[in-house]
Amino acid sequence: MSFQELVQLRRSLRSYSSRPVPTEAIQTCLEAARLAPSACNAQPWHYLVVTEPERVRTLALLTRAPGGKLNNFVEQAPVIVAVVAERPNISSRVGAFLKRKPFYLLDIGISAEHFCLQAEELGLGTCMIGWFQERAAARLLGVPRSRRIALLITLGYSGGDPSPEGNPPGIRPPKKRKPLGQIASSNNYGTPWQEHAIIAAP
Repeated sequence: MSFQELVQLRRSLRSYSSRPVPTEAIQTCLEAARLAPSACNAQPWHYLVVTEPERVRTLALLTRAPGGKLNNFVEQAPVIVAVVAERPNISSRVGAFLKRKPFYLLDIGISAEHFCLQAEELGLGTCMIGWFQERAAARLLGVPRSRRIALLITLGYSGGDPSPEGNPPGIRPPKKRKPLGQIASSNNYGTPWQEHAIIAAP
C-alpha cells in the first residue's frame, strides 16, 4: 500500500468488533509513534495501553457527555491508548516559551498520527478522542498529577457496521475535504494554490 493510498483510506473508526488486537500489532503501532519527530528531539509523549476489559469500559464511560450520544462507540473498542504528555526537555520548553507555541502538543499530534497510520496499514481502525474526564481518567490509570493526558486513541478491528454515509461495510466514499485552493496558498497568503497532477508512488 502506498502512502497516498494509506492517507486516502484512513478514517476515524466508530464501530468495533470484539476481535482481540494482537500484542505484536499494538507494539508495531507504538514503534511507529516512537519514531516520530519532535521539537529538539524532546519526545514528550508516553503511550499507556489499556487492554483490561473492565478498565476499558470504565475509561470509555469517562468519554461520554451527560445526556448525549457523544463517544458512545468507545466502549466497543478492545483497546484504548492514553497519550500522556511528558515534560519536554529544556530546549523545547525554552523555545515554546519564547515563541509562545505549545511545541509539545504539536509533537504529540505528529506522533499520534504515526500511530494511527500504522494501525491503518495493519488493518486496524482508530479514533482520536479529545473529550473525556481527564482527572478521573488519570486516577483510573495511575497517571501522576504532574502529567496530563493529551488524548485517547481507540484501537481495534472494524465492527462492519454501515458507515454514517449509508455505505455498505468496507465501502469508503471520498473524504469530505476542502479543495486545495482553500487550504493552500502559493508564495503569498490568499493566492490560491493551483492544482496540478499528483505524482504517483513508484
